[in-house]
Amino acid sequence: MTLLDEFAAAYNRHDVEAIMSFMTDDCVFVSYFGPDVCGEKFTGRETVRNRVATGLADFPDARWDIAGHFVSGNRGVSEWIFRGTRRGASELIERQGIDVFTFNGGKIQTKDTYQKWRQPVGQNR
Repeated sequence: MTLLDEFAAAYNRHDVEAIMSFMTDDCVFVSYFGPDVCGEKFTGRETVRNRVATGLADFPDARWDIAGHFVSGNRGVSEWIFRGTRRGASELIERQGIDVFTFNGGKIQTKDTYQKWRQPVGQNR
């Protein structure tokens, strides 16, 4: 199993400690949402750990179905479909997305997330 396969499996198990074991101490997680043009950037092991734990808690049934990964040098991409229900809600959320990774020393240094948002059926563009 490759690093990205194992990382995705840890996310699907909601295993925060395993997820963090694949990341460098100076890791960066760039979220798809937030106040900045990039979304929001979380830097450092504890800050990233807290963001990951919060995100998984917000979607207790979250799952990422992996369409594929590729790696070239110290960069990589995972393509996936996210499916999950926000805690306290009943509507299933499905989004297609990618993570763009930078690796350092055999671990993930940066995880930068991008997602497509589904427009409700019948809504004008």
